[in-house]
Amino acid sequence: MAPRPLAERFPEIVELVVEIPRGSRNKYEYDEEAGVFRLDRVLASAVHYNFDYGFVEGTRAADGDHTDALLIIDEPTFTGCHVWARPIGGLEMRDEHGFDFKVLCVALGDPHQGHIERLDQVRPHRLVEIEHFFDTYKLLEEKETEVLGWQVRERALEVLRNDRLAYEREHERPGGPA
Repeated sequence: MAPRPLAERFPEIVELVVEIPRGSRNKYEYDEEAGVFRLDRVLASAVHYNFDYGFVEGTRAADGDHTDALLIIDEPTFTGCHVWARPIGGLEMRDEHGFDFKVLCVALGDPHQGHIERLDQVRPHRLVEIEHFFDTYKLLEEKETEVLGWQVRERALEVLRNDRLAYEREHERPGGPA
């Protein structure tokens, strides 16, 4: 029997769209209506994204955006890059818009990270660095964030399933699916 295509393996495999490559201070956001990436702002704090940041295609989170995703990868990609990735956990937090869940993923195409399947396989200091970023990146903008902590892979998969259902409901047309 042939293996299932990657797109059919959701949520164990997701299509992650990169908005912000690792090392950037520029906060890019995808404008879904226009179908383009826009510069939202330059981070006011002296920090940079220490991971690729983007969203999971075909999802809708409670804040109205796609589900946020962090990508552990050895080399930064680029804005608009689509990456097949494996969710391994997630960071639960709150910001000025309320509850926020960021799915932590590893790129299937990165042999240095592709073996990781769970949070406890990530270098502990890497997780602390990510938390620190989210604790501080909005400080000089006078916006509050509260990092609640890391959640296991099963919680990330649950969030992804719920957010996929929300996206599918949003895109249903009378008389059948979109």
